Parts: sequence; structure tokens; C-alpha cells
Amino acid sequence: RNKTRLCVWWCFLLQSLVLQVAQTWLEKEKKERAEAKEAYMAENCPPSDTSGDQATLMELCKKIHAAIDKIDEERYDIEAKVQKADKEIEELKIKVVDLVGVKKPALKKVRMSADAMLKALLGSKHTVNMDLRANLKQVKKEVKEEPAEAVGDWRKNIEDKADRKKMFESS
Repeated sequence: RNKTRLCVWWCFLLQSLVLQVAQTWLEKEKKERAEAKEAYMAENCPPSDTSGDQATLMELCKKIHAAIDKIDEERYDIEAKVQKADKEIEELKIKVVDLVGVKKPALKKVRMSADAMLKALLGSKHTVNMDLRANLKQVKKEVKEEPAEAVGDWRKNIEDKADRKKMFESS
């Protein structure tokens, strides 16, 4: 019983240590992302000088507008590449399915009468009755009455069968 408690305690301790390490990793990763973002912004987006007359501000707006157009073109090109890659991936998936072949699902046995099947296929339009037995001819069976002699002595019947057996064995 004490061993079980000790084992549970160790498991709890290990779990808490793993969670602490994971939390420190997540915090470190957040700091690295923030630093990378600041470095990128400092490199690609220098602080703009908005002091000056109207002509310098207009020139600054034109530069920003040109930069936006350039970035928008790059974004469009990247989107086109991604769409092309997605289309190729879909085509390759289709080729893989064609090469491997489609696995047929296991079919379940369903008991259904012909009437029910036609009703399922045709819906409410189904009016034909598929009673196949109604179209069959009726045949009267002829009952053969065996003569009373055949019921006679059973030993005689066995001797006849023994003669047949001998006939087959000798051939």
C-alpha cells in the first residue's frame, strides 16, 4: 500500500516538473517571437519623419504607397504559388487513390422483398405487385398407392438389397 502511494507521489512530482519545464519553454518562445518581431520591424519599417512641409509629407505618402503596392504584388505571387501547389497536391492524391485502388466497404446483408425494393427505387410511383406465386400454375399431385404386398416381409427386402450390393462389389 505504501509502495502504491509512493509511486503515485513520484508520478505527481514528475508531472509537475514536466509542466514547469514546458511552461518555461513557452515563455522563452514568446520572448523570442517578440524579439524577432521587433528586429524585423526595425529592419524593414524604419520610423518615419512626419515633421516638415506638405511637399515632404506627400513624397512620404507616395513612398509608402509604392511599398504597399510592391508588398501586395509579392502577396499575390505567393498566393498564386500556394494555390498551384495545392492543386498539384490534390492531383497527386487522386493519382495515389487510382494506383492503390478504392477499397470497397463491406456490404451488409439486407432482407427486402421485391415489392419493398421497387418501392424504395421508384418511390410512390410503385403500383405493380410482385407476387410471383400468383402467376404459377397449380399442379395436382398424383398420390401413388403402394400395394399391400410391398409392406410384407422385411427380410425379403433386405435380401434384395444384399443382392444389389454383391452386384456392385463384383463389378
